[in-house]
Amino acid sequence: MSYIKAGTDANGNDVKLHYIDQGQGNPIVLIHGWPASYEMWEYQLAELPKHNNRVVAYTRRGFGNSSKTWEGNDYDTLADDLKAVLDTLDLQNVTLVGFSMGGGEVARYMSRHGGARVSKVAFISAVTPFLLQTDDNPDGAPKETFDKMVEGINKDRFDFLASFGKKFFGVGTISHPVSSATLDWMQAMCQQASPRATEQDVYAFAATDFRQDLATIKVPTLVVHGSSDETVPAKVSGERMTQFVPHAQFVEYSGAPHGLFVTEKERLNRDILAFSSGGTVEGTADRY
Repeated sequence: MSYIKAGTDANGNDVKLHYIDQGQGNPIVLIHGWPASYEMWEYQLAELPKHNNRVVAYTRRGFGNSSKTWEGNDYDTLADDLKAVLDTLDLQNVTLVGFSMGGGEVARYMSRHGGARVSKVAFISAVTPFLLQTDDNPDGAPKETFDKMVEGINKDRFDFLASFGKKFFGVGTISHPVSSATLDWMQAMCQQASPRATEQDVYAFAATDFRQDLATIKVPTLVVHGSSDETVPAKVSGERMTQFVPHAQFVEYSGAPHGLFVTEKERLNRDILAFSSGGTVEGTADRY
């Protein structure tokens, strides 16, 4: 396994981020969602490097095979970890692709580190701009929604993950966009996360306001969201992104759930390839 050192924890232990680095050419860095690991990008890692791209994916602290730290479950720290990845591998002109919680890392990195080494950013089913309901964010979800998630995690994390996975991929009584084997694969991946990170990162992606971070983004920006996303509804996330990044391209995948990196893998791969190479992404719409 390959690891990148991202500083030390409060006890002086090295924080190691598990990563994979495949292909040659234009660098694309993939940032996974909660509570998975970089392995969720299976179909992207199998395809994107075939097209003159160097594709790097890493697992954030607390998840997968990365260090299970007790602290550091905040976006400033996670953005610094992303910086360690880009600096250690000396990547330049990077296309950053953040899925769900990973979209927050993209936003915070661009403001906290001035977008160093980055030429394009893509937000896929992302939690940006701000999920929590507040007086100035009335369309967000109430805090009780996230409290119930944490309650479920603490009561029976494995049962919570099983139910979460079905909603994640839009599985219902009639709808079965992924196989039972895929659900099992996803649950096993998410079970590798530490209980601490699984819990604390809920509050990180729920309560972090990225609106000012997004205002600092000046590079080409792609926003992709599924219209049937019940995990991070497009109405409070993807559809609002151009309010804060006016030049962003918004693409809605009709009928797609949250986990569109699997259910819409061919289209997503095409769009990432087109965007990263400076081409046109079909279906782009400016809603504002």
